[in-house]
Amino acid sequence: MGMHYMSIVIVILSNLFYHVFQKSIPQQFNPLISLVITYITAIVFTLLLFPFYNTNITLTEHLRLPLWPSIALGFAIVGLEVGFLLAYRTGWDISIAAVFSNISVAVFLLPVGLLIYKESFTKINFAGVIFCIVGLILVKK
Repeated sequence: MGMHYMSIVIVILSNLFYHVFQKSIPQQFNPLISLVITYITAIVFTLLLFPFYNTNITLTEHLRLPLWPSIALGFAIVGLEVGFLLAYRTGWDISIAAVFSNISVAVFLLPVGLLIYKESFTKINFAGVIFCIVGLILVKK
């Protein structure tokens, strides 16, 4: 299996476990303390993986690259984490919340991909988006 497919397998498995673990956090656990523990774990795990990721540039060279996307991503991730935790605590089913949010995000990303990243969009893609929107309506009924 090439990295092209392996990368999406990592995304799918991680997303699966993400939702199961989010739904498993006890109701009385402060969401922000939970995030602190989550991010400490993520930092340690990332540092352990770092030597295995082959890169040709030094840390100093990395720090000369634009940092704003990584900083902005940090804010987005906190919103994602708190949002899902609160969604599950307020009664969203694990089987519906992920589907509803992922389809919604995909629909919102469509114009971003087309306008900003100049991605292509075929008739088949259009049909898929229509099915997603119909599915979104049916899932939420």
